[in-house]
Amino acid sequence: MATALPALLVISACSSDSGASEGTKAPSTKSTPTSGAEKAAAEAKRIGAVNPQELEKATISGKSTGFNFKKVSEADAAAGLDMKSDKAECQPIASLAGGYTHIKAISTEHRSLEPSKATNATIGSMWLASHSEKNAKRVMSELRTSLKKCPKGFKTLGLRYEDVKQLENPSLGEEAASYRITSVVAKQSVTMTYTVVRKSGVIAAFYGVNMLAPKQSAIPNPVIEAQLAKLD
Repeated sequence: MATALPALLVISACSSDSGASEGTKAPSTKSTPTSGAEKAAAEAKRIGAVNPQELEKATISGKSTGFNFKKVSEADAAAGLDMKSDKAECQPIASLAGGYTHIKAISTEHRSLEPSKATNATIGSMWLASHSEKNAKRVMSELRTSLKKCPKGFKTLGLRYEDVKQLENPSLGEEAASYRITSVVAKQSVTMTYTVVRKSGVIAAFYGVNMLAPKQSAIPNPVIEAQLAKLD
Protein backbone atom coordinates (compact mmCIF):
# COMPACT_ATOMS: atom_id res chain seq x y z
CA MET A 1 0.00 0.00 0.00
CA ALA A 2 2.85 2.40 0.76
CA THR A 3 4.29 2.01 -2.74
CA ALA A 4 0.95 2.80 -4.37
CA LEU A 5 0.41 5.92 -2.33
CA PRO A 6 2.88 8.47 -3.75
CA ALA A 7 1.10 8.54 -7.12
CA LEU A 8 -2.16 9.15 -5.30
CA LEU A 9 -0.78 11.75 -2.95
CA VAL A 10 0.24 14.15 -5.70
CA ILE A 11 -1.65 17.30 -5.28
CA SER A 12 -3.72 19.91 -8.29
CA ALA A 13 -5.11 22.83 -10.44
CA CYS A 14 -6.13 26.36 -11.45
CA SER A 15 -8.29 29.49 -11.94
CA SER A 16 -8.13 32.49 -9.64
CA ASP A 17 -9.02 34.40 -6.55
CA SER A 18 -7.36 37.33 -8.29
CA GLY A 19 -8.82 40.73 -9.05
CA ALA A 20 -10.29 39.34 -12.28
CA SER A 21 -12.42 36.80 -10.43
CA GLU A 22 -13.54 39.39 -7.91
CA GLY A 23 -14.35 41.89 -10.64
CA THR A 24 -12.01 44.67 -9.44
CA LYS A 25 -8.33 45.42 -9.50
CA ALA A 26 -6.22 45.82 -6.39
CA PRO A 27 -5.71 49.49 -5.57
CA SER A 28 -2.26 50.85 -6.27
CA THR A 29 -0.13 51.78 -3.29
CA LYS A 30 3.09 53.69 -2.83
CA SER A 31 4.89 50.62 -1.46
CA THR A 32 4.14 47.77 -3.85
CA PRO A 33 4.80 44.30 -2.42
CA THR A 34 7.70 42.61 -4.20
CA SER A 35 7.91 39.03 -2.94
CA GLY A 36 5.35 36.35 -3.74
CA ALA A 37 4.50 36.04 -0.05
CA GLU A 38 3.97 39.78 0.31
CA LYS A 39 1.76 39.89 -2.77
CA ALA A 40 -0.31 36.95 -1.53
CA ALA A 41 -0.72 38.58 1.89
CA ALA A 42 -1.76 41.87 0.30
CA GLU A 43 -4.29 40.13 -1.96
CA ALA A 44 -5.64 38.12 0.97
CA LYS A 45 -6.19 41.33 2.93
CA ARG A 46 -7.91 42.98 -0.05
CA ILE A 47 -10.47 40.21 -0.55
CA GLY A 48 -10.86 39.19 3.10
CA ALA A 49 -9.13 35.82 2.79
CA VAL A 50 -6.83 34.01 5.22
CA ASN A 51 -3.26 35.00 4.42
CA PRO A 52 -0.50 32.40 3.82
CA GLN A 53 1.10 32.71 7.26
CA GLU A 54 -2.24 32.39 9.03
CA LEU A 55 -3.19 29.40 6.87
CA GLU A 56 0.05 27.58 7.65
CA LYS A 57 -0.39 28.27 11.37
CA ALA A 58 -3.96 26.94 11.22
CA THR A 59 -2.97 23.70 9.48
CA ILE A 60 -2.37 20.71 11.75
CA SER A 61 1.13 19.25 11.82
CA GLY A 62 2.24 16.28 13.89
CA LYS A 63 0.07 13.67 15.58
CA SER A 64 -3.65 14.39 16.02
CA THR A 65 -6.83 12.30 16.24
CA GLY A 66 -5.16 9.02 15.28
CA PHE A 67 -3.13 10.33 12.33
CA ASN A 68 0.28 11.86 11.74
CA PHE A 69 -0.03 15.05 9.67
CA LYS A 70 3.15 15.51 7.64
CA LYS A 71 3.89 18.67 5.65
CA VAL A 72 4.18 18.04 1.91
CA SER A 73 7.01 19.84 0.14
CA GLU A 74 6.13 22.52 -2.40
CA ALA A 75 7.80 20.48 -5.14
CA ASP A 76 5.72 17.39 -4.38
CA ALA A 77 2.53 19.41 -4.05
CA ALA A 78 3.15 21.12 -7.39
CA ALA A 79 3.12 17.75 -9.14
CA GLY A 80 -0.67 17.97 -9.27
CA LEU A 81 -0.96 21.43 -10.80
CA ASP A 82 -1.49 20.13 -14.35
CA MET A 83 -4.44 17.85 -13.62
CA LYS A 84 -6.53 18.99 -16.59
CA SER A 85 -9.60 16.90 -17.31
CA ASP A 86 -10.39 15.81 -20.86
CA LYS A 87 -13.98 16.87 -20.08
CA ALA A 88 -14.61 20.46 -18.98
CA GLU A 89 -17.52 19.46 -16.76
CA CYS A 90 -15.18 17.21 -14.73
CA GLN A 91 -12.50 19.83 -14.02
CA PRO A 92 -13.48 20.59 -10.39
CA ILE A 93 -13.10 16.89 -9.57
CA ALA A 94 -9.88 16.57 -11.58
CA SER A 95 -8.35 19.54 -9.78
CA LEU A 96 -9.15 18.02 -6.40
CA ALA A 97 -7.60 14.74 -7.58
CA GLY A 98 -4.38 16.71 -7.98
CA GLY A 99 -4.68 18.46 -4.62
CA TYR A 100 -5.96 21.93 -5.55
CA THR A 101 -9.25 23.69 -6.13
CA HIS A 102 -10.13 24.48 -9.76
CA ILE A 103 -10.38 28.16 -8.78
CA LYS A 104 -6.89 29.27 -7.80
CA ALA A 105 -6.46 29.93 -4.10
CA ILE A 106 -4.49 32.71 -2.43
CA SER A 107 -2.45 29.98 -0.78
CA THR A 108 -2.67 26.24 -0.13
CA GLU A 109 -1.26 24.06 2.66
CA HIS A 110 -0.84 20.32 2.07
CA ARG A 111 -0.40 17.47 4.55
CA SER A 112 -0.11 13.72 4.08
CA LEU A 113 -2.04 11.62 6.60
CA GLU A 114 -0.58 8.44 8.03
CA PRO A 115 -2.40 6.41 10.70
CA SER A 116 -0.81 6.32 14.14
CA LYS A 117 -1.99 2.75 14.77
CA ALA A 118 -1.06 -0.28 12.69
CA THR A 119 -4.66 -1.49 12.92
CA ASN A 120 -5.84 1.49 10.87
CA ALA A 121 -5.45 0.75 7.14
CA THR A 122 -6.66 4.17 5.92
CA ILE A 123 -4.02 6.54 4.59
CA GLY A 124 -4.51 9.77 2.68
CA SER A 125 -3.97 13.47 2.33
CA MET A 126 -5.52 16.83 3.12
CA TRP A 127 -5.12 20.44 2.08
CA LEU A 128 -6.48 23.82 3.01
CA ALA A 129 -7.09 26.40 0.28
CA SER A 130 -7.63 30.06 1.14
CA HIS A 131 -10.16 32.00 -0.98
CA SER A 132 -12.46 34.94 -0.68
CA GLU A 133 -15.75 33.67 0.73
CA LYS A 134 -17.37 34.37 -2.65
CA ASN A 135 -14.91 32.13 -4.49
CA ALA A 136 -15.03 29.43 -1.81
CA LYS A 137 -18.79 29.24 -2.32
CA ARG A 138 -18.17 28.99 -6.08
CA VAL A 139 -15.78 26.08 -5.52
CA MET A 140 -18.45 24.14 -3.65
CA SER A 141 -21.26 25.02 -6.06
CA GLU A 142 -19.25 24.07 -9.13
CA LEU A 143 -18.03 20.88 -7.46
CA ARG A 144 -21.61 19.80 -6.81
CA THR A 145 -22.47 20.50 -10.46
CA SER A 146 -19.42 18.52 -11.58
CA LEU A 147 -20.41 15.53 -9.45
CA LYS A 148 -23.79 15.47 -11.21
CA LYS A 149 -22.40 15.89 -14.73
CA CYS A 150 -19.36 13.61 -14.45
CA PRO A 151 -20.52 10.21 -13.11
CA LYS A 152 -18.39 8.18 -15.53
CA GLY A 153 -15.17 9.98 -14.71
CA PHE A 154 -12.43 11.49 -16.88
CA LYS A 155 -8.85 11.17 -18.11
CA THR A 156 -5.89 13.36 -17.16
CA LEU A 157 -2.10 13.07 -17.45
CA GLY A 158 -2.41 9.52 -18.76
CA LEU A 159 -4.54 8.49 -15.78
CA ARG A 160 -8.16 7.39 -15.71
CA TYR A 161 -10.61 8.23 -12.95
CA GLU A 162 -13.83 6.22 -13.06
CA ASP A 163 -17.10 5.64 -11.24
CA VAL A 164 -17.68 8.98 -9.54
CA LYS A 165 -20.26 8.28 -6.85
CA GLN A 166 -21.78 10.96 -4.65
CA LEU A 167 -22.12 10.02 -0.99
CA GLU A 168 -24.25 11.48 1.76
CA ASN A 169 -22.93 14.93 2.56
CA PRO A 170 -21.56 15.12 6.12
CA SER A 171 -22.67 17.83 8.54
CA LEU A 172 -19.34 19.63 8.62
CA GLY A 173 -18.39 23.27 8.32
CA GLU A 174 -20.81 25.58 6.53
CA GLU A 175 -21.28 23.17 3.63
CA ALA A 176 -19.69 19.90 2.61
CA ALA A 177 -19.62 17.33 -0.18
CA SER A 178 -18.46 13.72 -0.15
CA TYR A 179 -17.82 11.35 -3.02
CA ARG A 180 -15.96 8.21 -4.01
CA ILE A 181 -13.86 7.80 -7.17
CA THR A 182 -11.63 5.08 -8.60
CA SER A 183 -8.19 5.81 -10.03
CA VAL A 184 -6.91 3.39 -12.68
CA VAL A 185 -3.15 3.25 -13.24
CA ALA A 186 -2.11 0.54 -15.71
CA LYS A 187 -4.20 -2.39 -14.48
CA GLN A 188 -4.37 -1.32 -10.84
CA SER A 189 -7.56 0.29 -9.52
CA VAL A 190 -7.58 2.28 -6.29
CA THR A 191 -10.76 3.64 -4.74
CA MET A 192 -10.54 6.97 -2.92
CA THR A 193 -13.10 8.76 -0.79
CA TYR A 194 -13.11 12.58 -0.75
CA THR A 195 -14.65 14.92 1.79
CA VAL A 196 -14.60 18.61 0.84
CA VAL A 197 -15.70 21.21 3.39
CA ARG A 198 -16.08 24.97 3.28
CA LYS A 199 -15.56 27.10 6.38
CA SER A 200 -16.00 30.76 5.47
CA GLY A 201 -13.40 31.33 2.72
CA VAL A 202 -11.32 28.21 3.40
CA ILE A 203 -11.83 24.97 1.50
CA ALA A 204 -10.64 21.92 3.46
CA ALA A 205 -10.28 18.82 1.30
CA PHE A 206 -9.53 15.32 2.60
CA TYR A 207 -9.18 12.03 0.82
CA GLY A 208 -8.49 8.54 2.05
CA VAL A 209 -7.44 5.20 0.59
CA ASN A 210 -8.03 1.84 2.25
CA MET A 211 -6.78 -1.06 0.14
CA LEU A 212 -8.31 -3.61 2.51
CA ALA A 213 -11.77 -2.02 2.75
CA PRO A 214 -12.32 0.60 -0.01
CA LYS A 215 -15.76 1.56 1.29
CA GLN A 216 -14.16 2.49 4.62
CA SER A 217 -11.59 4.81 3.07
CA ALA A 218 -13.10 8.13 4.18
CA ILE A 219 -11.00 10.19 6.56
CA PRO A 220 -13.00 10.07 9.86
CA ASN A 221 -15.11 13.08 10.79
CA PRO A 222 -13.24 13.69 14.10
CA VAL A 223 -10.05 14.27 12.08
CA ILE A 224 -11.82 16.81 9.87
CA GLU A 225 -13.49 18.47 12.86
CA ALA A 226 -10.11 18.85 14.59
CA GLN A 227 -8.74 20.65 11.54
CA LEU A 228 -11.83 22.87 11.18
CA ALA A 229 -11.52 23.86 14.85
CA LYS A 230 -8.03 25.20 14.13
CA LEU A 231 -9.57 27.66 11.68
CA ASP A 232 -11.57 29.45 14.41
